[in-house]
Amino acid sequence: MTDSSALDPEDRKIVTLARAARARNGVPEGAAVRDDNGRTYVAGTVALPSLRLSALRTAVAMAVASGAAGLEAAAVVGEGESLAEDDLAAVRDLGGAATPVLLAGVDGAVRSVVTAG
Repeated sequence: MTDSSALDPEDRKIVTLARAARARNGVPEGAAVRDDNGRTYVAGTVALPSLRLSALRTAVAMAVASGAAGLEAAAVVGEGESLAEDDLAAVRDLGGAATPVLLAGVDGAVRSVVTAG
């Protein structure tokens, strides 16, 4: 488990935004990404009959659709203990293999930090 108070303030911010998206939308996961210009993109899980996307892939798609050229970091808040390879691949595609991805519980406590690669 990672001490959330020891996180960089910008990383704490994306965890908070991801947590808020999850709670506000009543979805299993919330996610936030920060692009290479410091802009943030926030999303929740998409579960439509014709479209299913994790919160993280949705946040990455929002960043791409808004013209982001790269990512600095990503955060996911939910009950899962790990991230799907497809989620990490989406972050890696835009941010590169070294992009940190923070995984936090629903209480906002960061459980692990992995890289996209």
